[in-house]
Amino acid sequence: MTDTFDAILIGAGHNALACGLHLAAKGWRVGIFEQAAEPGGAIKTGEYTLPGFRHDWAAMNLSLFAGSPFFKVYGPELVRHGLAFAPVLNPFASAFPDGRWLGVSTDLAATTARIAAFSTRDAETWKALVSAFPGEAEAIFGLLGSPMNLRALAYFMFKTLRKRGVAGTLDLARFLTLSPRQWLTQTFEAEPLQALLGAWGMHLDFAPDIAGGGLFPYLEGMAGQAFGMVLGQGGADTVTRALTAALAARGATITCNARVTEILHRDGKAHGIRLAGGREITATRAVIAGTAPGALTALTGPTAPAFDRAMNSFTHAPGTLMIHLAMDSLPDWAAGDDLKQFAYVHLAASLDQMARTYAQAQAGLLPDEPILVVGQPTAIDPTRAPDGKHVLWLQVRMAPGTIKGDAGGTITTTDWAQATEPFADRALAILERHAPGTRAKILGKRIVTPLDLEADNPNLVGGDQVCGSHHLAQNFLFRPARGHADGSTPLRNLHLTGAAVWPGAGTGAGSGFLLARRLAGN
Repeated sequence: MTDTFDAILIGAGHNALACGLHLAAKGWRVGIFEQAAEPGGAIKTGEYTLPGFRHDWAAMNLSLFAGSPFFKVYGPELVRHGLAFAPVLNPFASAFPDGRWLGVSTDLAATTARIAAFSTRDAETWKALVSAFPGEAEAIFGLLGSPMNLRALAYFMFKTLRKRGVAGTLDLARFLTLSPRQWLTQTFEAEPLQALLGAWGMHLDFAPDIAGGGLFPYLEGMAGQAFGMVLGQGGADTVTRALTAALAARGATITCNARVTEILHRDGKAHGIRLAGGREITATRAVIAGTAPGALTALTGPTAPAFDRAMNSFTHAPGTLMIHLAMDSLPDWAAGDDLKQFAYVHLAASLDQMARTYAQAQAGLLPDEPILVVGQPTAIDPTRAPDGKHVLWLQVRMAPGTIKGDAGGTITTTDWAQATEPFADRALAILERHAPGTRAKILGKRIVTPLDLEADNPNLVGGDQVCGSHHLAQNFLFRPARGHADGSTPLRNLHLTGAAVWPGAGTGAGSGFLLARRLAGN
């Protein structure tokens, strides 16, 4: 195996794989080194409970990937290498303690009828938002897909001012600062609708009262209505398998079980890596680290004081506990069998509950009533389980990586080794209240704690599945630090990619593709 590449990538998450594919397509010799036994990072699928039951380890929703600029360029190539999607017409719903439910489907009449049952005014507001969404999406997605530098922002502002005028541009700027609660309560009167959409903020570390989070309930609601959702056919790892096959076809190499212990540099310029065991590999053009910011400084040693401080103080979101269940059948939802059609069912009763849960996790407490995201992928893609059987994908949000106590007052340990079962039981009891008899349907179970997530993928610090808070002080121009939102570092030829770099978390390969285009000159 060669010890010299044009570009070395540390880590084989989807951003790094996408970055590597674009560089390989431009003629670069690419070597990817992953410390885990398989590539993919958080996008992987396996039989984690029983044979024949395929569970997505962490990421399940591939909508961002399917709609990404990267997929627009490389989609046909990836499809030739086996990528297959399972479209979802009923993307998400919420079930409430009073036995009612509310959900968004791509059928606008069905969605508005459900909303009208809670508020006819909100149903009309929803239709107006849907009608205006194409125009709003042009500006919002233009911003979210733009390189985060002053030149790109100036061009974005020029286009926005020309199209929307000063008042419209200021309205957009104000909207980007709103908390989820502010936008939801100013827009809708029905609390269940506020809760339905507010649950999406919790996916990105935006509790109801965090400034800048109102954008995400809006986008998820409108995108779910307009486009539905996309899962991976057979599992989310269809993305990883297609990317690795495409990379191999273009001559790139991926080496797993290869832990990088040092990024080699001299005279302010990175020139390679050292692996555990001492092997050194040279990069003639770029070393690209798909790592969490704190891990980067451990690999480089001191670079520039301000940059090193920013990397070491990078703020991570609270963790997540995953529960993978092999099921005899789908839950029998008390609110009605229609819920069996939805990819996601959120169990998050109100904005107040979400705010309390978030505050408890931030304080290091196991929440007394955690938020549950119940994924039902086999409702859409039955190939993931034996005939007639199902899998459930449960995210338990929020869960502190380091336990300081229990808000419920019943779990006395602060060690995840002892807290795992009782905390998982608390979550399953919530599911049981909403779907009686679910426990009796469980054929196999695998619990993955926040520490398990980090042990499997060190980028998920404390079980933080989004690799860093997206609060305003750590987003846009400041993700991961001012002056480095393009993935640059103080060392020439050393770059950072992954969810910690703008445009942040999700499966859209945004930071990897933006970086690769910058390095390749297009």
